[in-house]
Amino acid sequence: MAGQRSVDIAVVGNGVLALSIAVEIARRAPKMKIAVIGPPGRTLSASMAAGAMLNCFAEVTKYTHQHPASEAKFALARQALDEWPAWLDRLCDDVGDDAAALRTSRTGSTFVLLSGRSGHIAQGNFQAMRTALIKYNEPHEEVDPQDIEGLDPSPGARPSHAVHLHREGAVDARAVVAALETAARRHRIDILPATVQALLADADTVAGVQFADGSTLSAGTVILAAGSTSTALADSVLPPGETPPMLHGNGLALLTRRTAPHSARAVLRTPIRAGSCGLHLVPLAGEGRQYLGANNMVTRHPAQGLGIGDCQAFLHQVSEQIDQNLASSHVTQWLHGVRPMSLDCFPLIGESSLRGLHFATGTYRDGFHCSPVIARHITDTVLNQAATNAGFDWFTPKRPPIQTMTVGEAIGEFAAHEVDAAYEYGLNLPFWLDSETVAQHSKQRARRVHEQLDELVAVPPEILMALQSLPAPDGLADLRLYLHAARAYHQKPAQAAAI
Repeated sequence: MAGQRSVDIAVVGNGVLALSIAVEIARRAPKMKIAVIGPPGRTLSASMAAGAMLNCFAEVTKYTHQHPASEAKFALARQALDEWPAWLDRLCDDVGDDAAALRTSRTGSTFVLLSGRSGHIAQGNFQAMRTALIKYNEPHEEVDPQDIEGLDPSPGARPSHAVHLHREGAVDARAVVAALETAARRHRIDILPATVQALLADADTVAGVQFADGSTLSAGTVILAAGSTSTALADSVLPPGETPPMLHGNGLALLTRRTAPHSARAVLRTPIRAGSCGLHLVPLAGEGRQYLGANNMVTRHPAQGLGIGDCQAFLHQVSEQIDQNLASSHVTQWLHGVRPMSLDCFPLIGESSLRGLHFATGTYRDGFHCSPVIARHITDTVLNQAATNAGFDWFTPKRPPIQTMTVGEAIGEFAAHEVDAAYEYGLNLPFWLDSETVAQHSKQRARRVHEQLDELVAVPPEILMALQSLPAPDGLADLRLYLHAARAYHQKPAQAAAI
């Protein structure tokens, strides 16, 4: 802690959002004392495991334009797509002579592939992406999958369609985080290698943080950007029910090096798939270096490591659908990160009821891509400057879960996701059975979850996949308590239509 016991702003977390916010504040208010707090190993960090695809339209799903909150989230991603080039240039200026790795880390464009193994969910999301591209006049072109360099799927998984997104690419997440840390030090931000155990409050105002060793740091402003652990830290100082709880989206990825030449120069990816993100291959700077991702296994608590079944299925799928020659690559690093997922899958951005306590988390798949926009908004708020993006109003942490569908719709969508995922994972049924058998079983499990929650709140399919596996009857007790508290705190339930 460098002997320091008081700062103006304490940023809890040391991933891309935390560092981006701290650097942006320091740029505008260089006299402020700022500390960024987090363990140097960044265990389970979403940022360090990210493919850092700067994808907006490639992340569109059939849900994107079905609710104002989803529209607002998409608008933030579009703004970030516009801002990334200037953001990277500014970061290179901050880093100065050490910017070489950052300048060479950018991948220029993205091909989105509708694989022959795609189910109804991925097909619907691919079509929604194409519709959005046309609606917003985004530069793109439909291409013949056979003409895409580096794409070599197995015969049964050849794409039927492909779209080239000219403005969407990727950066090396690890290079960006390293550059942000260098920039933070050059702006005289203190990097504290510690773990925050608790928040401190004085009446209705935040007072600082307490570390795992019992020592404290006073701060007039605390920004929670600690990923999936953020809401647990806030629970002790906020009223029950104020803020949706966080779940943990466990992501798996690999850093690899090719043993044979490979011609991919752009991101190769599928649309968002059932219950998960899109499979993707991201070329990295350096001879033969590639990033391969990813999946998303949601859990109530952080997983202790990579699941063997997840690894097996992922390696099979990415080899089958993107490059059947991946087996000859060498794994240089396994990556396991935890995406912060709120109960409604929408971000928590802004000030809480405790004066001076701000949230910047719950960003699910979009935290890296949206970090420039979120950093600017949080800085506007903390410095009491005029915020220009009303879309963030949807994502205040002081809210009940946002409802984008009815309970019945959520149950039906969960069943559709389960069926698609089962087939992609290799499900084969005898001729006298069809997918309706799987769907009905999934609906029963999803209905049980909603009945145990004892509130008419629709749970998104991704979250249901985690909750339906919890042991009965007490596995959902903490969420049931939260929903009752949220109804009391917000004076009305976040109510969806009946089952």
